[in-house]
Amino acid sequence: MKFSITFLLLLITTCVFAQNGTVSGFVYDKDLRDEPLPFANVIIKGLSGGTTTDINGAYTIDVPSGNYEIIFSFIGYDSKSVLFSISDNEKKTISQSIGSGSVTMEDVVIKATTSREKETALLLDQKKAVEIKQSIGAQEMSRKGISTVESGLTKITGISKVESRGLFVRGLEERYNNLLINDLQAPSNSPFKKIIPLDLFPTDIVGVLNVYKTFNPNISGDFAGATINIETAQPRTSITKLSTGFGYTTGNNNEDFLISEDANTTQGFLGFLGKDRKLPSAFGNVPSGVKLSTVQYEESAKQNSWNTTKTTSPINSSLSFLHAEKFSLNNERSLNYIFSFNGDNKYQIRDGIVRTFNQGQGNYDNNLNVTNYNYTTSFSGLVGLRYKSKRFGMALNSFLLRSTSSMIEDQLGYTNSLSTNPNILIRGNQFEESKYWNNQILANYDITEDGKHSVKGGFSYVKTAFGQPDRKFITGEKINDTDIKTTYGGNNLIRQFLDVSGDRYFSGMFEYNLKLNENNKLKKISIGYNGINNEEISSYRFVFGKPIIATSFIVNINEINSNIAADVNSGLLKFTEESTGDYKSKLHQTVNAGYANVFFNFTDKWEINAGARIESSIREIKYRDIGDSFTDKYRKLTKEKLDILPSLNVKYLLNEKNNIRFASSKTITKPISIEVLPIQYVNPDGTVELGNPNIENSDNLNFDLKYELFPNSKEMIALGVFGKQITNPIERVFIPTASSGGQITTYQNSKQATLFGAELEILLQLNKISSLLNNFSWGFNTSLMKTNVNVDLIKNPLENNSKRDLQGASSWLVNSDLKYDFQFNEDMKNTISVVYGISGKRIYAVGTAGLDHIYEKPFSKLDFVWSSKLSKNIEAKFSIDNILNPYFKRELGNESKVNITETDLVLKQYKKGTGFSLNIGYTF
Repeated sequence: MKFSITFLLLLITTCVFAQNGTVSGFVYDKDLRDEPLPFANVIIKGLSGGTTTDINGAYTIDVPSGNYEIIFSFIGYDSKSVLFSISDNEKKTISQSIGSGSVTMEDVVIKATTSREKETALLLDQKKAVEIKQSIGAQEMSRKGISTVESGLTKITGISKVESRGLFVRGLEERYNNLLINDLQAPSNSPFKKIIPLDLFPTDIVGVLNVYKTFNPNISGDFAGATINIETAQPRTSITKLSTGFGYTTGNNNEDFLISEDANTTQGFLGFLGKDRKLPSAFGNVPSGVKLSTVQYEESAKQNSWNTTKTTSPINSSLSFLHAEKFSLNNERSLNYIFSFNGDNKYQIRDGIVRTFNQGQGNYDNNLNVTNYNYTTSFSGLVGLRYKSKRFGMALNSFLLRSTSSMIEDQLGYTNSLSTNPNILIRGNQFEESKYWNNQILANYDITEDGKHSVKGGFSYVKTAFGQPDRKFITGEKINDTDIKTTYGGNNLIRQFLDVSGDRYFSGMFEYNLKLNENNKLKKISIGYNGINNEEISSYRFVFGKPIIATSFIVNINEINSNIAADVNSGLLKFTEESTGDYKSKLHQTVNAGYANVFFNFTDKWEINAGARIESSIREIKYRDIGDSFTDKYRKLTKEKLDILPSLNVKYLLNEKNNIRFASSKTITKPISIEVLPIQYVNPDGTVELGNPNIENSDNLNFDLKYELFPNSKEMIALGVFGKQITNPIERVFIPTASSGGQITTYQNSKQATLFGAELEILLQLNKISSLLNNFSWGFNTSLMKTNVNVDLIKNPLENNSKRDLQGASSWLVNSDLKYDFQFNEDMKNTISVVYGISGKRIYAVGTAGLDHIYEKPFSKLDFVWSSKLSKNIEAKFSIDNILNPYFKRELGNESKVNITETDLVLKQYKKGTGFSLNIGYTF
């Protein structure tokens, strides 16, 4: 009897459960091109419980047979509901795309706007990505007081900023990085940089910064350190904001300051000096040894002076404006636009030393005390328009970056090993201007209503211009604070005109995606194309002031313009062009690439992203040698290569809080323009930077293994190891001149480099330690790396050893920040952050001819930021930058093979100063 009752109960239970059906599917983020949306809410109206989507946007609910309404929701997004019927044992698939729509309540809209840019959302994005990816969004940059993209990226594991040389990733120089803007390849605005100096990008125009440390076939194969993708801001609400800021840096502001006379004007304050300093039209488009007549010189010198004004440097200032509007249309359509501009100016003083050694010898070639006065301006503007419907989206973006630098540099000491006269003054008067105009059109379309088949594409046209017009040098023996004894001729009264124009840069991409959903397992196949076409034309011309009779005279160096004009007028001085045959070169690069990529998951644990890229590249350089005639045909050097670049990214989900990742790929590294252009860039002290058009691309094999723990939505602990093998690494080296005087920096391929290292990243809420630390959070990341380069001493006979460290690589770095959140009342919310970063020494230039390497020494940086929302409309940010104010230093190593006769190995040294700034913003 007992057995019968038990059997009957089991039978009834089985029958009851057998009457249930199963509803499953995916929830997609409509605002992110129907990417899977984790942690969305899914409920069945009238039934208790419900569920949330997993990391892949998938859900499953058991439902009794009947008629129901299923509701999908996510914070800040419009809810969607679907009516359905289900019968016994039926399995029904219902997938839904949701996003921000026509909601107009301000508080809800704000949540929708920030949810995809805040730290928790980006941490979630990192967690669900298959590739090794890190991001920093608008919210985190704001609370850390970050005002530029460059500063923001230094908060990511393994990234450090090196003074004047951009970002280093995992200790690798800037040449190993690449830049995308809204998924489209972007050029640099300077031949001296691989990517745009990212301190020109204000964070106001940025939504999210994505950093990919592993390769995917849909991005350029020019990758070894990281690919950085800047997503420009996309407004989801109406906003108008005006901000202004002021800054003071010790040793830089409220100090004696030298500035070019033509820059000490309203026009100069705005940085509009390029037109007045351009090459005089009398010299023509092709050099021909023209000597300027008196009239021609007077005409070209009207707004272009040799004089320098001594003034006092005021405080730095900035102004920014942002306006965005969103319109919700019928049929789930929307239209928004954004307009933003940012401008700032800064006064910088660098007071220190610059030295060079004679190659193969142990004495100084140059030994100079240097004071550099630099007034800089920058302007950025963004105009964006975006239209979106249920299945179609289009965006138009146009942004302009413009930066200028007006610099006076005094170098006092000796050059050419002439230590018997250590009182030679070399004054450089330089104006530099870069312009960058990027225009983009982006579109995406769901071919089928369910998003199973979709395409996306984009095209950009970029125009760049870089110039150093009328870069002037004056040389003489210093007599007192203002006077020098000088003689026309030689290295005196030199004028350089450098122009690098990129009027034709095109970038395009197109991708087809197929999404498959089988048994709650998502599969995605992507096939696409991207490519670039770029041409840079460089012109580098020299004009010398030549005397009829070389006689010495004493003159006030700050007021020398009248003396020069009088001597030109009297016929004692002629300005003559003495450019050589190599004055002009052309660099043309074309890249066409096709790729295929497959994403799939099997079981509940494994996710794989695998694919390959076939990339065809052509680099063509047209140039003339120094002794060629100006009318000779260009010599042509062409390098063509076809690269097959596979990649594999694997993620294993130990559980909902733990991931293990593995990645491997093959990539290439291309040189920076200045490294490959046959230009001899001459500095006032006689040092030269020389391009090498025979440089080969590097081939890279990359491996990564990483473990991640996500205790909650705000915390993460990650430990990773990585390795790279680089064939033909590109490195900076010094080569000797035929005689003393004028160190030459150039670039070469070494044989092979290997590097391996480890990374640790921690994000923790400190309330785990004590309830007294409830509002504190701590972030920490560090990288350790070991490198080894095999040198071919037959190919590079000047090198000292067959093995050494990789040039530009740092063996360790540390970044950390401590955040404290508090509020005085409901409106006055505050965040205080203390941010610290330091990296180990690195080889700046490879030692040759018996001299050891030149090392950049560790530079530690400690910053303080207090961000406060004073009211509903007013916010303020106070920051202290570079609190420790250490020396920036380069020095010769102590393992030279020649006898060093000098007692001090420091080759460059200065301090930046500690900066204090206040920024106030008002939202209308």
